[in-house]
Amino acid sequence: MKEGEKIRVMIVEDHFVVRTGLAAIINSQPDMMTLVDARNGREAIELFREHQPDVTLMDLRIPLMSGTEAIAAIVKEFHQAKIIVLSTFGGDEDIFKALQAGARAYFLKDVKGPDLIAAIRAVNAGQRLLPPHIAARLAERIPRSELSPRELEILLLIAKGGSNKEIANTLDISEGTVRVHASNIFSKLGCNDRAQAVSEAFQRGIIHID
Repeated sequence: MKEGEKIRVMIVEDHFVVRTGLAAIINSQPDMMTLVDARNGREAIELFREHQPDVTLMDLRIPLMSGTEAIAAIVKEFHQAKIIVLSTFGGDEDIFKALQAGARAYFLKDVKGPDLIAAIRAVNAGQRLLPPHIAARLAERIPRSELSPRELEILLLIAKGGSNKEIANTLDISEGTVRVHASNIFSKLGCNDRAQAVSEAFQRGIIHID
């Protein structure tokens, strides 16, 4: 970055108060500025394409498409995109998926202002960052076989309180097939029953329910 130039930051966040607060922190720095902000995943992709910011702050829980999906789409088109995740989600699966999509850093929304500012400067300079507690969560990610799309579908229905019969009817499969999938889910998550599996899935960020 040339002397006198500012780091141009795009904020992707659907909550006005959070968006305004982040902009105030960024604009208070002499070497950075808020370039543009987006309120959903699709808008993030369009605005990135139009403005190509130096650094993007990306929430994961945004309308129309998730932050992780938006990151993947942006990085696919712009390989050098520098994206920092700023989320309330701290599960190891959330972190893994965001980094796999192409994020360069991951912070929770309780990050202190000076730490966020330092992260923006570091990522702009080409670094990748994971705070110690985030790195620890990622290291805890259980190296088991990942759940299949059908298993994820059934796990989500279990989390919503569906019985085997109700899930079978919803997916147009037999109760026996549901039981087999449920058994595989419990095994992969290291759990003994539905309640444990749902709790584990929520804590790790494997599933979310709005």
